[in-house]
Amino acid sequence: MLLARLTEVNGAPGQEGEVRNLIRAEVEPYVDEIRTDSLGNLYAIKNAGAPGPTVMLAAHMDEVALMITGIEGNGYLKFRSIGGIDPRVLVAKTVVVGEKKVPGVIGAKPIHLQQPNERQRAFTMRELLIDIGARSKEEAERQVKLGECAYFTTKYEEIGQNRVKAKALDDRVGCALAIRLIQSDVSYPLVAAFTVQEEVGLRGAGVAAYQVEPDLAFVLEGTTASDVAGIDEHKHATSVGKGPAITVVDRSVIPHPGLVKELLALADEKGIPVQVRRNTAGGTDAGRIQLTKAGAKVGVVSVPCRYIHSPASVLSKDDFEHAYQLVKSYLERLEESEGSR
Repeated sequence: MLLARLTEVNGAPGQEGEVRNLIRAEVEPYVDEIRTDSLGNLYAIKNAGAPGPTVMLAAHMDEVALMITGIEGNGYLKFRSIGGIDPRVLVAKTVVVGEKKVPGVIGAKPIHLQQPNERQRAFTMRELLIDIGARSKEEAERQVKLGECAYFTTKYEEIGQNRVKAKALDDRVGCALAIRLIQSDVSYPLVAAFTVQEEVGLRGAGVAAYQVEPDLAFVLEGTTASDVAGIDEHKHATSVGKGPAITVVDRSVIPHPGLVKELLALADEKGIPVQVRRNTAGGTDAGRIQLTKAGAKVGVVSVPCRYIHSPASVLSKDDFEHAYQLVKSYLERLEESEGSR
């Protein structure tokens, strides 16, 4: 399955090569042109130069990861997070490190050796180390280089009733949607932009929008689902299983109000369940795309994911399919309107 293969490759911000190669192989048969820019963004292009609005589908390839910043004399690896990761979820998690995919485990002082005051607080990132089984710094250096990244080893698995557990659903779910959508048969210019370094400041999206100059852009994302233990229902930003989420505002963007209304009306007409993303924390590539050059009309369609930025996230396959149906219906409606001119 496409989503399984996308989540099981690795791509930290600035190190998205594995993901980019997989996507290129998937989309190349369906587009007229495919290219990569100097930052690493991948563009899959249909109908360049054709009449009609230029529509961009944007999804970021990078995932949160751990960058190796030091090697101790005893062979343990020091690291920092690349993208937002809560250190409380890291202890005893298994990882692979670098191009060689060296196996390791994230370790800390065991509880029976901790002082009473240490047991009352969570470990900080500085107190954690990656153990790759090396007995010395020299042995570790033969396997791992500074600047390489460690990735969680979670495998894609279907659980419960039509649910999926995997790593990197933020934003491989958006990449999977963009891959399917670029197969659409349209006459206007359609560009799938698979962007880099979203998790460290939306960096690739601005470069992509500058090159594509879209009239309209859909950002396809995996977003926070907060229907979890301890969160009152009225505080749920989104909920798994209630349909794709349409953003009306977040920290980075106020999407085009007319486009939001069109998406909600289209969902109602087609009988596609949707929800409004109600929490304004966080941001997406839409914020950068909207402000590039002369600006662009942007919308954000997200698949709710529980536990994002952690070793394992959970989504609903129904939400994924409904997100696809919603954007596909919009592209078809746009094709009809262009054809009637």
